[in-house]
Amino acid sequence: MKYFVHLLLLLFVLVLPEKMEAKLRLPAFISNNMVLQQQQETKIWGWSESGNSVKLKASWDNKQYATKANSEGYWELKLNTPEAGGPYTILLDDGEKLLLENVLIGELWFCSGQSNMEMPMKGYPAQGIEGSLQDLIHSKDDQLRLFTVKRAALASRANDVQGHWQEASPGTVADFSATAYYFGRYLRELLGVPVGLINSSLGGSFIEAWMSAESLEGLSDLPVPRAQEEVRSSTHTATVLYNGMVHPFLGMNIKGCIWYQGESNTGRPESYKELLTQMVSSWRKDWGIGDFPFYYCQIAPYDYALITPKGEQVVNAALLREAQAQAEDLIPHCGMAVLMDAGLISDIHPRKKRQAGERLALLALVGSYGLESPEHRSPRYAACEQRDSLLILSFDRAGLGLDRTRGSLKHFWIAGQDKVFYPAQAKINRDKIQLWSASVPKPVAARYAFDNISEGDLFGVNGQAVSSFRTDNWSRDEIIFFEKHEK
Repeated sequence: MKYFVHLLLLLFVLVLPEKMEAKLRLPAFISNNMVLQQQQETKIWGWSESGNSVKLKASWDNKQYATKANSEGYWELKLNTPEAGGPYTILLDDGEKLLLENVLIGELWFCSGQSNMEMPMKGYPAQGIEGSLQDLIHSKDDQLRLFTVKRAALASRANDVQGHWQEASPGTVADFSATAYYFGRYLRELLGVPVGLINSSLGGSFIEAWMSAESLEGLSDLPVPRAQEEVRSSTHTATVLYNGMVHPFLGMNIKGCIWYQGESNTGRPESYKELLTQMVSSWRKDWGIGDFPFYYCQIAPYDYALITPKGEQVVNAALLREAQAQAEDLIPHCGMAVLMDAGLISDIHPRKKRQAGERLALLALVGSYGLESPEHRSPRYAACEQRDSLLILSFDRAGLGLDRTRGSLKHFWIAGQDKVFYPAQAKINRDKIQLWSASVPKPVAARYAFDNISEGDLFGVNGQAVSSFRTDNWSRDEIIFFEKHEK
């Protein structure tokens, strides 16, 4: 009898892990309090015991869906979501019942990037968010749902993440991405429907870390390590954040994506346009739901303070901003929020996250939701014409023109054929700017705020800042600036 009891105990120990593993399980982001994209065929998936029948019933239509778990225990079902609303329930049954409660149908956005996307509403130590206390006090909103993905830099692809859905409240919003929160709050205000935000971002990360191995094939040689076990936790390692923080969401029906990243790539601006374009293309392909909208922030002014022993500047962040601006014309269904007036020279984490989030939201509201609006984008440099001692710059997307009421423009430089740049006088004439300098009798090139730290002072009448830009394509070694020339 004693032997028989020991045998039963041994069998129980051996079988128990299998039964536990076979328990009906869902990804962390398919759970209570989640938001599903409205009026779409959406996918619900998970794991059970191999061969198990899995049934699903959603309370918005009470239809029953059924499938079977495959040999690896994986199953998936597709169901149609109604117009925005809720809360609803979803009942799953594979022999065990699992009830998902407080589910909303609305607009679902994936929010990604590095530290300026990750930065929470409560701020970082010794680094605050402008107006956050007042906004946190007013942040309670049970129709705004938040999901933060725990850091996961992995050498191989994951199928799940750590995190959970929460309703917006002062306590939950404090720990959530400030840029993403302001984006979602503005959507809630203008659309009046539930909004879900998935924050999958990580400070210090290269863009290559967010790209799949396949998407990096054939690109220029990259000075970043490939995903291997010994470097799996590095945010500078290619593919590791894609593996751990993007791949698990593939197939989930989202409305679109917002992105705030680039500071870590300022040392390699020549590759960024190609990388960003390829990343968006590959994400859309991998997600399998079409060319979803993609809106992103241009990095803000900051003093990178990287100087060689010879006194030469190592990083010119304007080159990265230039690459970001050029990518806007290469990526379908996208838009870039210019932050030239929302930087912080002394800190890489600007306080003005409301401007970042709301400018992204404005791009989405007009570009993705059809909100009627006058010209809502930042004016953009279009052409340069020489007239004797003047350079005439033209701008498109200028609506009612450039704003001449903000005072003198301090960040324009012009150069002649000698490629020596001097500070320029500037005069706005609707959607054009006249530039001149007594030191440059025949100017051929102009630059605006084309450095790390110049704060934008050029705006459209619509209040949108103009990106830094240059009319030339001269290399750093070819040019010289008057101040350095005088020394």
